[in-house]
Amino acid sequence: MQVVSARDITEHNQTQEALQIRENSRRKQSQTLVQLARSKTFQQGNLNAVLREITETAARTLLVERVGVWLYNEERSKIECIDLYDVRTKEHTFGNSLLKTNCPAYFQALEEERTIAADDARNDTRTQELFESYLSVLGITSILDAPIWLEGRLVGVVCHEHIGENRQWTLEEDTFAGSIADFVTLAIETSERNVVQEALRQSEAQFRAIFECSSIGIGLIDMKAQIVDTNVALREILGYSREELYGKRFIDYIFTERGDLKLYKQLMSGVRTDLKRTSRDSLQPSEHQQQLTERHRIEMERRCLHQNGSLVWTHISVSVIPGSNGEPDFFLAMIEDITERKQTELKLRASQEAAEAASRAKSEFLATMSHELRTPLNAIMGLSQLLQQEIVGSLNEKQNEYVNCIYSSGEHLLALINDILDLSKVEAGKEELLLSSLAVSDLCNYAMWTVRDRALEKGLQLTHEIDQEADICIADERRIKQMLLNLLTNAVKFTPAGQVSLVVKKVPQGITFTVSDTGIGIDSNQFQFLFEPFKQLDSQLNRQYEGTGLGLALTRKLARLHGGDVTVTSTLGEGSQFTLFLPNPVHPGDEADKTDEGADFPLSSLFSSSPAIPTNKTILLVEEEENTATVLQDYLHTIGYQVKWIDNGNDFLKQVQNLQPDLVFFDFQLVEDVRILNLLNILRQEPFGEDLPIVMMTFSEPLEEEITKLPGNANDYLVKPIRIVQLESILMRYLS
Repeated sequence: MQVVSARDITEHNQTQEALQIRENSRRKQSQTLVQLARSKTFQQGNLNAVLREITETAARTLLVERVGVWLYNEERSKIECIDLYDVRTKEHTFGNSLLKTNCPAYFQALEEERTIAADDARNDTRTQELFESYLSVLGITSILDAPIWLEGRLVGVVCHEHIGENRQWTLEEDTFAGSIADFVTLAIETSERNVVQEALRQSEAQFRAIFECSSIGIGLIDMKAQIVDTNVALREILGYSREELYGKRFIDYIFTERGDLKLYKQLMSGVRTDLKRTSRDSLQPSEHQQQLTERHRIEMERRCLHQNGSLVWTHISVSVIPGSNGEPDFFLAMIEDITERKQTELKLRASQEAAEAASRAKSEFLATMSHELRTPLNAIMGLSQLLQQEIVGSLNEKQNEYVNCIYSSGEHLLALINDILDLSKVEAGKEELLLSSLAVSDLCNYAMWTVRDRALEKGLQLTHEIDQEADICIADERRIKQMLLNLLTNAVKFTPAGQVSLVVKKVPQGITFTVSDTGIGIDSNQFQFLFEPFKQLDSQLNRQYEGTGLGLALTRKLARLHGGDVTVTSTLGEGSQFTLFLPNPVHPGDEADKTDEGADFPLSSLFSSSPAIPTNKTILLVEEEENTATVLQDYLHTIGYQVKWIDNGNDFLKQVQNLQPDLVFFDFQLVEDVRILNLLNILRQEPFGEDLPIVMMTFSEPLEEEITKLPGNANDYLVKPIRIVQLESILMRYLS
């Protein structure tokens, strides 16, 4: 009886076959690299011929359909294909390009990774940007790209392109691609080196002609720093003849600086280190001669002494030239006269300093004028409001008309001042946004309510429509309201009849607010002037419609500060359409709870003409400016409050302690005095001042985060010129 034993070795055989295939691929790749290393094409130094050989050999070895070499252009804004081999057609082409701005992730990966092995190029985050415009057009599904580095700088990439089903690149293929990129680097270096060597092989007559005719000064200096030869340009820079310079020390004509000796030692140390490596590796010195010339160079800007005693600014480049034995033989000094450039730089620097001084002067002037203009406006608007309230007696119809005109003119002047200051602040880069999550419906209601009366006076239909998806936007609340009001106010002003609409839509990149009107329209030739400060389209419009032209300029600058923009479309005689675009934030903040307090509707709609008369309520008024104090004191007295006015803060604590006031109005300008600021802080530590409401009177509306930082833990603020409705709101809030 015979017993037969059988064992399934299929899996074992498959493994062995896979290992054998992998080993064959490695052997083939190694043979290819050896073949390229020994190629005579490399020795000839023809870069185009070398690249053709590299791309063909790489395509056959990796069994891919296309291999291309792409190099950066001079501006490093794109990479351009200088050789692309197609296996199917057996043809070499060139000329395609890829813009860096269109493929930022791909270009970043080139900078950071040894190779980009994309098995699925369509879904790989590093290469998917290339798919629609390049890969899909050619049917490329997998790519293996290896960056080309030259002297520590990324100069291009070698692309191996596979067509068909997705291909999984192996580690060996990855390493092979990197080696191919190294060969391209070597080819570029060899090509550049051969150019230099070819120039050195020119006849002495040709060399002398180039040497003498060069517009850049050239000096040949031995290892003892003595001048061996000079060309005409260098002799003109220094003002000496060849005979006068021969044998002299080169550094005697240069104003050296601290650290120059260290640079020289580093230069020589690097040269000798390379020579030792050459000797250790038993390599011929000639193989590294050109590399020494290119790699070991120092550059500096120094002043040279002319023979007549004047100083000449120069750019000096010093390279080491090794001799035939591999030892350092000469220094080659390339000297360029940059005196004119230096003078230009000094002029530009002086111009820049003058511009900065002018900008500072403008800011200081605007800040000063802001205060000086607002101070009389306090009186104009405050007293006119008291007259409107008829506190000192009834007015006839004509007097009422005059008072209303005075107040509205003051409002107009105040808005103009605010726009100028805002525009100046944005242009100076000092405007900071307080971004938060805002309800779009609240913003639109506020804007539409504000312009409603003006629209009704002209008989205009005012509508708004909000996309359901556009419920929230991220912006600075004060600034977006300002932008929407500017656009809507303009639309109402330039629309004699018809309608004005606000449409809000959610778009993939953000949110748009579009204000459309059926007004006079704008000639397309005038678009260029729309967003320039103090510009109106023509003198006729300037006479017919009031305005300074600041609104649109400020709106666009604020939009761009948010990362968005304002665009316009218009047809003369038919109407205009302005679109405010705000982008999606990269990291949106947490949504804040929104209320209607203090912003969405005019306060006058919430109060009667005057609040209920209080009983036994005392207010301390600390105000430096007499007109503002007079307005507040008269009005507060009239509606029943006891008011004590002091024009400085020196006896502030004493007055608070004696009067025991129920509310304090404090001029923010006085807080600039450190002593007054300390008094406010001390007040909060006293029992009689711990819970005392303090309202700061400021010249500009503070941001939310600034409100919490008001001195003395102030409870609230009023913006000058003070409006009656704002004042009533404060009184109701703290004294009702």
